[in-house]
Amino acid sequence: MKLDATDKKLINLLQEDSKRTNKQLAALLNLSVTAVYERIKKLEKEGVIKDYVALVDKNKIEKPFLVICHVRLSQHSKEYVTYFEKEVKKLEEVVECFHVSGDYDYILKIYVKDMQSYRDFMITKLTALKHIGSTHSIFTIGEVKNSTALPV
Repeated sequence: MKLDATDKKLINLLQEDSKRTNKQLAALLNLSVTAVYERIKKLEKEGVIKDYVALVDKNKIEKPFLVICHVRLSQHSKEYVTYFEKEVKKLEEVVECFHVSGDYDYILKIYVKDMQSYRDFMITKLTALKHIGSTHSIFTIGEVKNSTALPV
C-alpha cells in the first residue's frame, strides 16, 4: 500500500492520541468524517494499523524497574533457538525480545518491581530455561525518551 500525505498525517494523529473521534480527525485533516473512517478502515485492513492499546503508567502498577538483559545461548542450533523463543514469550516480565547479531543472541526488555524482583525472576524463570549459556543485565537509571510512535 502506498501512503499519501493525508494517510501519513492521519497515522501520526492516531499515534499521538488514538481516542480522537473521526469527527475530530476530520477537522484536523480537512476531510469529511466518512473519508476519515474509510481511510482508517483501509489502513487497518492493509495491516498498517495493527492494533490499538492503552499505555499504562509503570509506576502505578508497581513495575518501574526496567532491565535490559542480553542472553547468549549455549549453542545456535534450530532446536535451541526455537525452544528459547517459545519459552521467553511465556514470561510476563519480558515485554520485548529481539534476536540480534553480535556478542549476544537476544536482548530482552524486562519490567519488574525492584532489584529483588529481578533477582527472583532471573533465578526462578529466565536462567531456569534450558540452553542459556550466559546473561548480562543492564539496569536503567532513568528514562530519557520512550515513545511508541514511529515517524511516518
